[in-house]
Amino acid sequence: MTIRPIVRYPDRRLTMAARPVTAFDDGLRELAADLLETMRAAPGIGITAPHIGVPLRVVVLELDATAGAQTYVNPEIAWASPEMILHKVGSVSVPGINDEVQRHARVRISYRDLDGIAQTEQSEGLRAVCHQHEIDQLDGMFWLQRLSRLKRERLVKRFEKMSRG
Repeated sequence: MTIRPIVRYPDRRLTMAARPVTAFDDGLRELAADLLETMRAAPGIGITAPHIGVPLRVVVLELDATAGAQTYVNPEIAWASPEMILHKVGSVSVPGINDEVQRHARVRISYRDLDGIAQTEQSEGLRAVCHQHEIDQLDGMFWLQRLSRLKRERLVKRFEKMSRG
């Protein structure tokens, strides 16, 4: 397992759609292990392969240390509740910057595990927010794009100032 460098905003790789994984092999397992180590070191609770410059549809979440980490390969939202919630989010690519984003309160996702076996999962609350946030990232939608232009510009200026200081 290796801690990999994290792609920082505004790198354009963060706004490019990731490719589906087609090889469920040791290389994929190594990528997932590296993502977990990199996420823990950041620290964060979720990370995608594009966050480390690998344009593949892989997500690792670890919302609770006792429950452990979970890897989602080629995740897609299959269903989303009509109810919405506001939740504060951020990214390992813009450390120290966060804001509230509106998301569906519950979602059902389809994905593959590391062995390529099809899975589904229904989630709510923080896990549902994380699923939507990371799948957006895989689709090339960086979370700041979900904010108003004014909020986004204010946060980007704050991040640039923090990065210089």
